[in-house]
Amino acid sequence: MTFESISLFPLPTPLHRLERLDSGSNCELWVKRDDLTGFAMGGNKGRKLQYLAHEIKASSCDVVVSCGQVQSNFLRQLGATCAVLGVECVAVCMERPYQDLDRKPNEVIGLQGGNLALDEWTGLQRKLIPDGTWDAMDEAIELEASRLRDQGKKVKVIPLGGSSPQGVHAFYEAGKEISQQVDFEFDFIVAASSSGSTQVGLTHYFRGSKTKVIGIAVDPEPEVLDDMVLLSESYVQAGGVGPALTHEDLDFRLDWVGPGYGSPSEAGNLAIELLAKKEGILLDPVYTGKAFAALLDLAHSGEISGRILFWHTGGNPALFAY
Repeated sequence: MTFESISLFPLPTPLHRLERLDSGSNCELWVKRDDLTGFAMGGNKGRKLQYLAHEIKASSCDVVVSCGQVQSNFLRQLGATCAVLGVECVAVCMERPYQDLDRKPNEVIGLQGGNLALDEWTGLQRKLIPDGTWDAMDEAIELEASRLRDQGKKVKVIPLGGSSPQGVHAFYEAGKEISQQVDFEFDFIVAASSSGSTQVGLTHYFRGSKTKVIGIAVDPEPEVLDDMVLLSESYVQAGGVGPALTHEDLDFRLDWVGPGYGSPSEAGNLAIELLAKKEGILLDPVYTGKAFAALLDLAHSGEISGRILFWHTGGNPALFAY
């Protein structure tokens, strides 16, 4: 496989110091601003979609089918990508995955505004199904694809979050982008990690270097680590830079998930407020708020130090949903 892409927005995204926040500390904090990609209100998912857009166009499909939580950032940008390409987009959605978790009474999970409103404007068609596991969502997406094929439509299925060899390669290239923006190596990169492409791609690029990539889980499932290993294997099999990653290559932390996927945490909300007041940068309550809370805790404990890069993956529309 050759990894070809269609340009959806200009690169590179900005990279700069967080000078007020790291003043007086033993750390030098930096931020990679993928919230400023600009495509459909920004976010790192656009990096994957530049490669997936080429695949969608090459497939000559009538409709793209994917899945995610109702406030999915990936679906927002996928809907916009399909609008650019002139194809339908259907998304199978859950309000909140994980049927084994108890939802607290009156818990806010983002059922209004935010990405939901933006999805409507791009024409994304949402099929809401009962809450359950990600496996149940995978089954539902296949049923929806079959239903559309029975109608005579040519269907292209895009996996959850765009996690695919193309998605991994997008973040391998993002790692290369970092190396072209600064003349030094970071000691650590910290980023939110969910469906895995961001962490796997960056780890592939920085493996063997001084830079250690830490993925902060936003899903309360340790099995995600197994999925990332499989994702790495599929990337290498598709022609990506090998060898494939092992479990030992991936630093994946589950300590900052909070109440669960799609539910804000107290630590995450405090991190959002801190970065906004110190640097004027907005985070979101589902991904980046939790990841930045983790960075602060790890730096405060001394587990990470030196030059630390926070990868801002975007997701700001969720601020208007919680």
